[in-house]
Amino acid sequence: MDIPLYVVDAFTDKPFQGNPAAVCPLNAWLNDDLMQAIAAENNLSETAFLVPAGDSYELRWFTPKVEVDLCGHATLASAFVLAMTSQSKHPVFRFQTKSGELTVSEKDGWFTLDFPARELEDIEDAKTIINQIGEACGLRPDAVIKAAANCMAVYSNEKIIRMITPDFAKVAALDFRGLVITAPGDRHDFVSRFFAPRVGINEDPVTGSIHCGLIPYWHRKTGKTELHAFQASGRGGELICHHRGERVEISGQGVLFSEGKIHI
Repeated sequence: MDIPLYVVDAFTDKPFQGNPAAVCPLNAWLNDDLMQAIAAENNLSETAFLVPAGDSYELRWFTPKVEVDLCGHATLASAFVLAMTSQSKHPVFRFQTKSGELTVSEKDGWFTLDFPARELEDIEDAKTIINQIGEACGLRPDAVIKAAANCMAVYSNEKIIRMITPDFAKVAALDFRGLVITAPGDRHDFVSRFFAPRVGINEDPVTGSIHCGLIPYWHRKTGKTELHAFQASGRGGELICHHRGERVEISGQGVLFSEGKIHI
């Protein structure tokens, strides 16, 4: 059996930047163990699998270790692959996922993801979590807040975000799926980084899903509905964000890196 395989650098217009995602279009679902094995073999932060479903697509995402319920860059990459093979000039793609229906529109090489906003919650015993993050990252954040299964740690400036070198064993020991660190940006409204060693990703280069919480947070802080964001990983990625109440829009570009087949 041959399975198409594309690798797309998402949230960038240049190869070797942004976040690479593997995309496997299928005619019908494979068993879960096989999809997980393919994701582990690809060894990228996410591999997306999609199957046609009427006028939309069913979409699932796997890290090298687990299936996740929401992923931004691999959704952008999936839309990129579909747009590349579509006859529609400005297509809108609908995806049925574990996080409900997601849409991605494409215009002039920009892909806009319509995602649910994450509810922000106060963390009980925040002082303890702040101290634990301080031990894991070498510097205590000014504040912490919960967004879905992740902890967001807020720092005062971009320089701190860029200089942090986390102890991934200590990050994995935190009682959260992943750790987002964020601060006001020098040239952007905000910057961030994301560490998720629990699911096999020490640092994710560019993470659309964490912006479902970052956008509401920085909207509250700045009052802006349009926010320019930068994920300050080694590869880096640019995101144009819009706050839409219960929804957020996240826009970025993509670059095809490779195209081939998996032989099973």
